[in-house]
Amino acid sequence: MTGTNTLWKCEQIRAGQVYNRVMFDTKEEAEQFRTAMNKAEPDLFWSIEPIEARMVWN
Repeated sequence: MTGTNTLWKCEQIRAGQVYNRVMFDTKEEAEQFRTAMNKAEPDLFWSIEPIEARMVWN
């Protein structure tokens, strides 16, 4: 982790349901991931949102 209190959550959404969730330390990593996924599967939607690290359970 980068030492910040914010993580970036990417969620793959289909028909209003979350099908996949990936966490990243930086917004740039999350956006790079979404760009790569959009190239691989352009018909799937990925959302990105910041969340507090304390909200993530191990």
